[in-house]
Amino acid sequence: MIDVSILLLTKNGAHDLKAVLPAIVDQKGVPRFELVAIDSGSTDGTLQILREFPVRIEPIPPEAFHHARTRNFAAGLAAGEILIFLSQDAIPASDSWLSAMLANFSDSSVGAVYGRHLPKPGCSLERQDALDAVYGNKRIVKDPARRNGPGYRFYHFSDANAAIRRSVWERTRFPEDCKVFEDLGIAKRILDAGYKIIYEPQAPVFHSHHHTTVALLKRYFDIGCTLKRLKIWDAPGTRLSLVQDGRKLFLRKLRRVVEGGAGRAEGAAVGQYLAKSAGLFLGVNQSYLPVSVKRHLSANGIFE
Repeated sequence: MIDVSILLLTKNGAHDLKAVLPAIVDQKGVPRFELVAIDSGSTDGTLQILREFPVRIEPIPPEAFHHARTRNFAAGLAAGEILIFLSQDAIPASDSWLSAMLANFSDSSVGAVYGRHLPKPGCSLERQDALDAVYGNKRIVKDPARRNGPGYRFYHFSDANAAIRRSVWERTRFPEDCKVFEDLGIAKRILDAGYKIIYEPQAPVFHSHHHTTVALLKRYFDIGCTLKRLKIWDAPGTRLSLVQDGRKLFLRKLRRVVEGGAGRAEGAAVGQYLAKSAGLFLGVNQSYLPVSVKRHLSANGIFE
């Protein structure tokens, strides 16, 4: 019997997979697990690298890829009782990453777990600040029975580094009407179904992206639209906690400029924060915008 399935969605990820796959197979103190990769048309050597490891490879046409639908497809192929979702560019940061993730499932009321994201070398100041704000060093138990989550973080969840109990996935599944941010969608379903979600900082990965200022504005526009559509924006504590955290982040950026001088990186971080704020504001108020403007603002074509 296979206890755990680790599911990778791959496409042209050869560079990162050279580090991701060895880090997975080197995990210590874990039960038997399988590796499944759903590849959507790699042309860069990804398949060759996958074949060097004990990975089941399932190809799909590039045009068939869909963030929610493809994850549901992968989960349906899996044999494990615990489903680990890991991005092809999320590198486990220790050999206890998997054991720390799995330890939380000793509590039968836990439906899902997600781990910490650490910045990769060369990560921008904006991304470093964002990761610090959302992925701290304190373990969090999100219990829908008590609604004790920290504001907007109550529904926060990342399937770039996560585990879901198979029976819970079968009940909730990733919402296929979500073109992006399907992890927010399934987190809400899991919590609304009465299961706990754990944030486990002892299960870290190195995972960060570089975004231009315009890309951040568009990304946060889509986040705002998703928060509003899923009714997370109107959930208790969401707006206040976002404002409070946003104020802290902005003051940190300004303090960095004042104390260290207005260097290029510091100035860019301030500008990117303002772009994110504008994008989020426009996203949660997208109903007031014409469709042509919304199509221009969306990073992921959610109004196509």
